[in-house]
Order: sequence, then C-alpha cells, then structure tokens
Amino acid sequence: MSQPTTPASTMRAVSQDRAGAPDVLKVVETARPEPGRGEILVRVRAAGVNPADWKTRERGGFADGATPPFILGFDVAGVVEGVGAGVTLFHVGDEVFGMPRFPHPAGAYAEYVTAPARHFAPRPRGLDPVQAGALPLAALTAWQALVDTAHVRAGQRVLIHAAAGGVGHLAVQIAKARGAYVIATASAAKHDLLRSLGADEVVDYRTRDVAETVHDVDVVLDGIGGANWSRSLRTLRPGGLLVSILPFDDTFPAERAEAAGVRAVFMLVEPDHQGLREIGALVEDGRLRVVVDSVFPLERAPEAHRLGETGRTTGKIVLTVTPTPDAREVPPSGDAPDAPDNA
Repeated sequence: MSQPTTPASTMRAVSQDRAGAPDVLKVVETARPEPGRGEILVRVRAAGVNPADWKTRERGGFADGATPPFILGFDVAGVVEGVGAGVTLFHVGDEVFGMPRFPHPAGAYAEYVTAPARHFAPRPRGLDPVQAGALPLAALTAWQALVDTAHVRAGQRVLIHAAAGGVGHLAVQIAKARGAYVIATASAAKHDLLRSLGADEVVDYRTRDVAETVHDVDVVLDGIGGANWSRSLRTLRPGGLLVSILPFDDTFPAERAEAAGVRAVFMLVEPDHQGLREIGALVEDGRLRVVVDSVFPLERAPEAHRLGETGRTTGKIVLTVTPTPDAREVPPSGDAPDAPDNA
C-alpha cells in the first residue's frame, strides 16, 4: 500500500517553541507559505547551518525581536515552485540559491520558503544543491566585508582569522581572487587545506602570537572578537582597516584604532542579489569552492547544531531537506563525528 503524501497546503519544518539546547528543535507539520507580490516560492533542497542559527536557538529570539515558535535557517538552495505578482527574474523550475530576509526570520529549515525574488540568484553551474546550500551567508559575509567594505585590491596584504571556518575559507579565496597577498590563521592541521585554497602564508595561532608575527597588513577580517580585536590592530599598517563580522560591544576598539591611525568597523551581512551573482561567477571560473564538513537530513537538525557548537568543523554543515542525490550524510551515531577545530 502506498504511503499518503503530504498535502500541498502543508509542509515539514524544524521548529522550536522555546529557547534552549539543540533538543528544542522538532520536526512539525505547518502551513506552506505562498509567495506575495515580488516574491518567489522555493522548494528547499538544502539549507546551510550557521552560528547565527544556534545562537538564535539558544537565546530563543531573532535580532529583530521575533520569538518562538519559529523556524530557523537563512541559507537556501532549491527550485522555484511559484512566483508572485511582478516577478520577472525567475520562473518555475529555476534552480536558485540565496540568503533571504537576513537578519529577519527566513525559515530555511523547511520544505518551502518564500522571499523577495532578488534575495536569490541562479545556482552556479557545477555546484550541487548541498554545496549551494552551504554558500550564501558565509560567502556574502566574506564578499561584503572584503569587497564592498574594505575594497581589497591587488597587492594588498590581507589577514584572515579563523580561516578554516565557514566564512574564513571562502574569504581566503575571495581575497586571493582580488589579487591580495593572503595571510591565514589556523591550527596546524588546517594549513595544507588553506594553502590549497590560495593562502600565501599560514600562521598557527596556537604556537605563535599573530600580533608579534604579522605586520604591515592592509585589511584584517576578524570573526573571533574579544581580545583578538586588539591583537588585530597591532598587525595593521598606518591607514589599515579591521573589519569585524561579530557584533561589537564595549570592548570594540574603534577609538583605540583611530588613535593608532587605523580604522575598525563592524559589518552586518545583507541579502544581495548582485553579490550572489559575483560569487557564482567565481565558482564557475574555478576560483571559489565551498568546503562541506558534514551533511545531515532535516530531522537530524539537533545533531547538526551540536556538531556546529563544538567549533571543531572545517567549512560548512548542511541539512538536506528534499531528496538530494549528491548528499554525503553523516551516518547515524550517538555522537557527532570528531573533527579538528575550525580555526
């Protein structure tokens, strides 16, 4: 006897109704959204897992004030299933990827999402859905930090912290594609990977003080924060720029930077159709590849979060939502697989 199919008006999603540990994430049946004016409906094939996801889950709220119940997730790769009034950019059947609505809830841990059409771009040729689902938030963060904010150009010296992480390993490649000399910080186990991605110099932060080792840097991309901000300032040449992708607090060294003749700024990533197209062009030219650490099916989202929170992954974690033949899923086990840290 055939199994009943999910009604077209509903969908599966991973939701939470309170703040807490990964086990608050539950698969639920909920109403399928419909695209409004200027929006598209996307059947999600893969959704990236980002630090923003588990931080939002733990505190039980989004930056815009949204509270449970809600559906996590910002990274989307999928197929256009419907278009709202006024949309000419995409048609039903198009393969797309994007980071819709950030920092507002996008609901990517679900079978369907709706969002403005221009929060997406065509999936790059040669990129499977899992890789495409891993790419948008991390790649846009690196692109907007290095290209739109720092205006990195050929010949500049760029220092990238946590270079084997989700944002970091993409930032290495984007800076290299801009013609920069790239210095990456990482534990020793990650050095070969980073050199293969284009890093000119790799520093083991565990055995060497970056502030004493690296000098005359034009741009620093810092995704660590805290005491690392001060160390980063000491590596900059006069007129250099520190770009932090972490929200600043009272310790953010903007005034100290100005006094030292450099600058320090905080950048928040935004949905960006043109940025996605530029990133896609780098992928198609063979100058950018995304490293996928682990792949989990949607119902194992709690395991994906537990793995991410260890800080011991290389590249990105991805959830598969609808069947994706290219998926390389982590085998079921009592514990997440061991992996070196993402620094």
